[in-house]
Amino acid sequence: MEQSNEVVLVTGGTRGIGRAIVGELTKAGKRVAFTWRSEEALAEEIEKENRGAVSAFHLDLCDRKRPRNLVEEIENTMGQIAGLVNNAGIERSELLALSSDETWDLVLDVNLGGTFRMSREVVRSMVRRRGGSVVNVASLSALHGVPGQSAYAASKAGVLALTRCLAREMGRFGIRVNAVVPGFVRTDMTANLSQEVVGQLRATECLPDGVATTDVAAVITFLLSNSAAGITGQAVPIDAGTSA
Repeated sequence: MEQSNEVVLVTGGTRGIGRAIVGELTKAGKRVAFTWRSEEALAEEIEKENRGAVSAFHLDLCDRKRPRNLVEEIENTMGQIAGLVNNAGIERSELLALSSDETWDLVLDVNLGGTFRMSREVVRSMVRRRGGSVVNVASLSALHGVPGQSAYAASKAGVLALTRCLAREMGRFGIRVNAVVPGFVRTDMTANLSQEVVGQLRATECLPDGVATTDVAAVITFLLSNSAAGITGQAVPIDAGTSA
């Protein structure tokens, strides 16, 4: 992570937490590859803002073949991937009794399947070098039930289980795997929530200012760094004290 010729790959880097992660990593002097799915103009804007330090790559997490090609493309053009942040995801809010199979399958495929496929390709490269760090972005809904969030919560609970198992598998190769568990964060994904719902989600927070995207990005940057060399298999809450 600390070597200038190594790269951190962030999935879903154009908005919200992902964009904050890209910004925090570049401030820390890292070279960053980030992915976008539908917002090419925003991706180009971020590249221009961080010319030379940041490169954008297209990725649809439902595409089974793209992760392998993406990793090869980044390592051939930018350098070895020393860190992976599985941030990209989608959210669909539907009561379980009214949910369709299509909604359930899509959310699980993107959030959990995408994390699986990206991790599989990146750790294959890391194993050869005997080192690296993976950070998965989960959600507090994986630990606390939220009405209408069954598919999303199930996908994020799967991400936490995947994190622990992969940490056990990869530790002997010097590869660390952790997760962050954000509580309520104001992003585009939560912008459509009513003030009443936001109030309910924040009701058990201890800190009055809540959690900002930059708060999550700072913890992820730490977990990717050598300062966190003794930490693996952990799920770190960033929830303004909700889980206290």
